[in-house]
Amino acid sequence: MKLYFVYILKCSDGLTYIGVTNNLPRRFEEHQKGLNKNCFTFKRRPLDLIFHQEFNDINQAIYFEKKIKKWSKKKKLALANGDFDMLQILAECRNATHFNFNPETKIGLDYARPDKQSSHD
Repeated sequence: MKLYFVYILKCSDGLTYIGVTNNLPRRFEEHQKGLNKNCFTFKRRPLDLIFHQEFNDINQAIYFEKKIKKWSKKKKLALANGDFDMLQILAECRNATHFNFNPETKIGLDYARPDKQSSHD
């Protein structure tokens, strides 16, 4: 059975890099040696491998890679550190502009409802 790995590298400048491979030691060495000058990690060496997850299915690995690439740095580091409590906290929407927290958006939504009378009428 072939294995695939989603991995997180922490770069020397503090940024993170997410990748997927079927040979983690080889791929990490390629990053570390800077074999590809066009790679995101080339000018950010040395690198630390801070997380990896095994998958039996390449499609699942790619799905997970794409998913965590969209995460914040804090969320990626929480995953890498195994801090699942923090990961849960960071996964909850706490953005002040989110519609649950924004009174203006709630007014706008209520205003659009035909069964609601808005104070703006």
